Order: sequence, then structure tokens, then C-alpha cells
Amino acid sequence: MKKNLLVFVLVTSWCVVTSAVAQSKKTVSDPVARYDAYIQQAVRDWKVPGLTVTVVKDGKVLLKKGYGVRVIGKPEPVDSQTLFAMASTTKAMTAACLGMLVDEGKLNWDDPVADYLPDFQLYDPAVTRELRVRDLLIHNTGVGNADVFWAAMKIPSDEILRRMRYVKPSYSLRAGFIYQNIMYLAAGKVLEKVSGMSWDKFIRTRIFEPLNMRRTKALFGEVTDANRAKPHLEVNDTVRLVDSPLEEGLVDAVGPAGSVWTCPDDVTAWMQCMLDSGRYHGKTLLKPATWAELFKPQTFVTDAEFYPTQLLTKPVWKTYGLGWFQQDYRGHRINFHTGSLTGMIAIHGQLPDQKLAVYVQGNLDHAELRHALMFRAFDEFALGPDQDWSASLQKLYGGFKQKAKLAERKADSTRVLNTNPSLPLTAYVGTYNSPVYGKIDVTLRQGKLYVSINDIMTGSMEHWHFDTFRLVYDQFWNGKDLVSFMLDTRGKATTFKTFGLEFNKAADAGGKGVAER
Repeated sequence: MKKNLLVFVLVTSWCVVTSAVAQSKKTVSDPVARYDAYIQQAVRDWKVPGLTVTVVKDGKVLLKKGYGVRVIGKPEPVDSQTLFAMASTTKAMTAACLGMLVDEGKLNWDDPVADYLPDFQLYDPAVTRELRVRDLLIHNTGVGNADVFWAAMKIPSDEILRRMRYVKPSYSLRAGFIYQNIMYLAAGKVLEKVSGMSWDKFIRTRIFEPLNMRRTKALFGEVTDANRAKPHLEVNDTVRLVDSPLEEGLVDAVGPAGSVWTCPDDVTAWMQCMLDSGRYHGKTLLKPATWAELFKPQTFVTDAEFYPTQLLTKPVWKTYGLGWFQQDYRGHRINFHTGSLTGMIAIHGQLPDQKLAVYVQGNLDHAELRHALMFRAFDEFALGPDQDWSASLQKLYGGFKQKAKLAERKADSTRVLNTNPSLPLTAYVGTYNSPVYGKIDVTLRQGKLYVSINDIMTGSMEHWHFDTFRLVYDQFWNGKDLVSFMLDTRGKATTFKTFGLEFNKAADAGGKGVAER
């Protein structure tokens, strides 16, 4: 009996060891298994709650998988049907939609925008006259970042476009590169004007349906499925859930710039279509010449620090197509675009001469393992292993995090101690308005100034020095900001300054501020 038991134990152990060795050999020899193991380790290293990775090559799906969980602390896993935000990787879809109208002869890339949107004006009338449809897609209009119109305000898309006439330019038309979401909203309005169909209906009809993307949604407001990821943010080395439908839904106001939600089961079709000249399973979404125009370099990316990963990849050139960034990588051209919303990330990358594409989505704010997994996919499935991108980028971004902490300490050191506000706190209370950027309500709560910015961002203010206060947001993902009050010659608080913007105090009918509550 003992002899039989010993034989059983030895045989069982041999089988286990043999199986483990076989699995190890498979992982070493099989690039998909090797890449899968690499992803699993990267997810742990970067502390990302949930992630999806999709890889296609030569028209075939190599990997389509979910990792981790949809919500931290809950058991529901991410799978190939879990919806994540596409964020700014939506832009390539919007450009493709306009390309379809070009194919139909209803639109030309270099048509004046004013021909379609006569009421759309920029600060400089000359720029308004010269603006072309192409310019809306390549971030070269000269208008700086105006995301406050949708990220810190809740106004209709038409009103967002109307207010662009008040935004002063940062440089001349076509003289530089500043990433600009709102111009994609204008592109969506051009599409609506030409097609007679709203952008969200057009993209459903002309992209989602032909590609059989049944779970994909054009707007966050349409995402009602329980199998969806929730956004997360890392604060003081702790990953926290951002449980705010309002925050997530703000992007719908600029839908063409970044509001689509999708999953691996759906996005494979879009990836294959964009690799195969706008074709998919016998269907042609775009003519070859129009498809090629999407990926043709349109302008130089002059913002040297837009993607810090370039400190490691060291590209010789950087350009932007129609909804796609481009650069050289190991002697090849790559097309890619990231997407970032509060608590959500995405990246869509192509190595076109190898017919290879990778798409990554995650639910942790600015988790830059997305770049690591993109470059690792290029290496693993086409160019040969080059380096451990996950480790390299963790070190790079870890250094940025340390610099940010040092900068915060340095800012703290500039605080002038033992000062007091110029006025009693009640004198700062009131409503401060901007004809462009909305309103700020300042009240008193439990002896502290309390702020509401456009009824979206709220928080308490702690005295910093003189008439400057530190605003600590109730919405933890917004962090902290220093804000200041300006006084007029009579010593009255008249201006509230934040984000580099000014809001002027409204006169109270009775000459009094808002009462404490």
C-alpha cells in the first residue's frame, strides 16, 4: 500500500512539474502567451484596477482580453465585452466620418468652415475667414486650450462654439501646435450641416453598424450596461473610485472629440478596417485615397513635451494626421492616438507596414502603461524585443511624480506666513461672473469661504497668504488650486482669479453679500 502511494505521489509530482515546464516553454516560444504574461505583470506593477488589450495582425485577432476588475474592491471582472471610454481615440472616427462625405462629393477638406458654419467665429476675424475644414482636425488654429467650456461648465455644444470668439489666440493660424478638443466639436457640426444627421447618429449609421459594433455607444449618456468600467484616480499612492456620473457625462458636450465607449469584441473591427485601407469583410467605408489622406502627415507636432514617452523613444520626427499622431520608431512609422478622461485611458497604435495594431483601454487616470503595452506589442509581434517598456516608463513617470512633489513643496515654501486677509471673510462673499467662463459663487460655511464653480466644481477655501486662498475641492480628483481675490481702489473685493481666468463680482441689490449658511 505504501509502495503504491509512493508511486502515485511520484507520478503526480512528475505530471505537475512536466505541465509547469511545458507551460513555461509555451510562454517562452509563443509571443501571444509571452505578451499576455507581460500584461498581467504590468497591470500589477502599475496598480491598474482594470484593463483591456486587443491586438490584430494581418487581418487576424491575436489577442482580445480583459484584465482585473471593473470597479476596485468589487469582484466583477473585465472581459472582452466590458465597455471603456475611447476618449480622444474617438477623433480618428470623426475624421473618418468627414472622409465619407468627401468620398460622396459633399465636402472638401479645404472648404472654408464659414461655408458650413457661418455663425462660428474665432477671436481674429481673419482666422475665421481663412479657417478650413482640415484645420479643425489638426490642432493648428492658433487657439489655445479651451476645455474649461466643457470640463468646468455645463453648457450646450452650440454655446461652447459661440464662446470661442472670446478666446484669444496663442499663436497665428497654422504657426504651431496646441491640442484642441473644441475644434473637433466644430468638425462634428460641419458633418451635421452637410449630412443633415447629428454626429452621434452618423457615426452609429456609418461606422458602428457596418462594422457590427453592437455594444459601442456614441455618447456616455447611452452607456447603461452593467458591464462597464468605472474611472479611478491615484491619490497619495492610493487608488480611489471616481463615482461621479456628472463628471463622466461632461464629455458628451464635445462628443466628436472623445465621447465614444467600446469594448474589445467591437473595436477589433475598427482596428482591422483602419489597417486595411478602410475595408472590412467585403465592406468599403472609405475610398483608398481618402483613407490615405487620414494618415498623411498634415502638420508638425511642435509641442516637445506633449508625450513624455518620447524622452525614451527619441523620435526624429513627429507629425499629426487627421486624428492620428505619428512618429518614427525603430526605423518604422507608427500611427497612434491616446485618449484621457478623468479616471479613464486609451491608446490606439498602428505599425502599418507590419499590418499590426494594438488597442489598450484602462480605468486608472493617466496610467501610462498604455504606451508601454503599445511599444511592447510592436516589439513582440513585429520588430523583436527591445527593452522592458513597462519598467522603463515606470521609472520615467516615477521621476515625474517625485518632481511634482518637490515642486509642490517649493510652492509651499513661497507662502508668506503670519499674514491675514485684507478684509473680513464676509466681504469676499458674493457671485463673480465672466461673460465667457460662467460664474463662481462664494459663500460662508462653518466660518470658511466655500466656492461653487458653475455648479460643477465645489470646495472649501483655506487662507494661504494675503488675499490668496487654497481651494480644496470636494471632488477629490480635482485636487487643490490657489485662488486670489483682487481689491479695487476702495478696498472692496471685486475680482476672483483661478485657472488664470478672472471673474468679476456682481453688485448686490442691497449692498450685502450672500448670507452664511
